[in-house]
Amino acid sequence: MHDRNIILNELAQGLRPMDEGVRWFEGLAEEDRRLALRSLVHHSYQARAVPEDVAESIARSGIRPTHTPAVMLSRWRFGMDGLPAYELTKSFRLLVALLAVADTRRRERQCADGCTHAWHHLAERDRNPL
Repeated sequence: MHDRNIILNELAQGLRPMDEGVRWFEGLAEEDRRLALRSLVHHSYQARAVPEDVAESIARSGIRPTHTPAVMLSRWRFGMDGLPAYELTKSFRLLVALLAVADTRRRERQCADGCTHAWHHLAERDRNPL
């Protein structure tokens, strides 16, 4: 698994604090921030995110429902990597929250008795500092 994907899943699972994740994200080149957002969208689809997850994701993210990324997600639009650079951190917070909501549900319903998803076993490994 790519380091970026490990970090994103650790954030969604609460294994890393969001402030640490935001510092990591903001330290990336803009192109890499956009890649991270695309990865979050992909992971959220894999975790079977649904439109009903949006309100909780917005609440968890700490961004306002009127911010552009929240409005876009409320309309089930995921083209956030196309937003201006100043909106990327808000998008990051929101998509990490969406992944957290969807993946928590998936782990509770489908993986409760164990699974072979490497990203569901991150708590068992040593964490590298960012």
